[in-house]
Amino acid sequence: MTRFAVAASATLAVLALPASIASAHTSPASDTATALHCGKLFDARSGKVRGPHTLLVRDGRIEQMISGGNADILGVPAVDLRGHTCSPGWTDLHVHLASQSSPQSYSEGFRLDPVDYAYRSVGYARKTLMAGFTSVRDLGGEVAPHLRDAINQGLVEGPRIWAAGKSIATTGGHADPTNGWNDMLSHLSGPPGPTEGVINSVDDARQAVRQRYKDGSDVIKITATGGVLSYARSGDAPQFTVDEVRAVVDTAKDYGYRVAAHAHGEEGMYRAVEAGVTSIEHGTYMSDRVMKLMKERGTWYVPTIHAGRFVADKAKVDGYFPEVVRPKAARIGALIEETATRAYKGGVKIAFGTDAGVGPHGDNAREFIYMVEAGIPAAVALQAATIRAAEVLGVDDQGVLAPGKRADVIAMPGNPLEDINVVMDVDFVMKDGAIYRRPQEPAR
Repeated sequence: MTRFAVAASATLAVLALPASIASAHTSPASDTATALHCGKLFDARSGKVRGPHTLLVRDGRIEQMISGGNADILGVPAVDLRGHTCSPGWTDLHVHLASQSSPQSYSEGFRLDPVDYAYRSVGYARKTLMAGFTSVRDLGGEVAPHLRDAINQGLVEGPRIWAAGKSIATTGGHADPTNGWNDMLSHLSGPPGPTEGVINSVDDARQAVRQRYKDGSDVIKITATGGVLSYARSGDAPQFTVDEVRAVVDTAKDYGYRVAAHAHGEEGMYRAVEAGVTSIEHGTYMSDRVMKLMKERGTWYVPTIHAGRFVADKAKVDGYFPEVVRPKAARIGALIEETATRAYKGGVKIAFGTDAGVGPHGDNAREFIYMVEAGIPAAVALQAATIRAAEVLGVDDQGVLAPGKRADVIAMPGNPLEDINVVMDVDFVMKDGAIYRRPQEPAR
């Protein structure tokens, strides 16, 4: 285990005691049952809002769904959500729970210890859950596997996490951890290799995936092109060969992993799709050629419009980004919404992700609003964060409200198909049958 992993694990252990005492509801009791009286219900399979339903939840699963009226179930405590629309808990397929963008982000990497990031991640995870996101895919950060384990053990509160751990890059690529270091620091540390997630050959690619397995990752993330916020000039140059990406994908399959590819530039994106990645993240310069291949291969697109808007806005602020980053943020960020519009009209499969950590955690649902503004119907946007997100993850026990599925249920006043802005007003959150937030209760 790396020094970073040890420190993060130790920090979460320290955080665990108060949370386990004060928040006993983090794990559902073995024989508990709850009835949820929903005024309306979002059916993720059809994309329609249905009428009143009562959901009987027992032992972390939906046991029964009764349509029409609000059925009283003898001896079972009920939650009155008759003024609400109930929905499957949402999934954000692109977050970074260990950090959040600020003008100090670049210097903090030299000043803060891993334990500092671990402490921060606990608060960010809780904000995400309270906003209605019962599952997330954390695409890059050594804290995430340890935070995942602490949440699964009921030690801290947060969404279910699929953790990538350290992203895989090439030398000088978007996730090379030594970008921007001076000569003294670079000589002291030596060039990073597959253990640190930096590869330059097919053999390196295989080793990097196997290291992620050793580290306890759930999914693999590669940076197929340059990035907006990395301390490097290009935001879109291809950074892997097709053979390198294919080696990542093939080795990942050996361990049951799916591969997400950060990609802005057209050529790097095409190579990633050709090599068999599961999803393209951001996709800024997606061309008709790339879209055609994505449809042929069944590749998913995760737009992250929220992050694009955020960095484009902050690029206007003097001093927020380093000068090498600022022109990329201004140029690339502003294009993502346009790409999402073209991809939807072109028939590319779209799933939900925000890149939260670039923008503020807890604000994830704003992505729905931006998707609708980009011309994506509200029903399709909501499906992207429910049933479609489950497909991307390769799971079939969540993303819909149905008997036998996980009792991940959220509720908001109003009908999101009529007014998408109500997604910002989630005030009921249940994960695995445990209630974390009720109407009239503050998010804490």
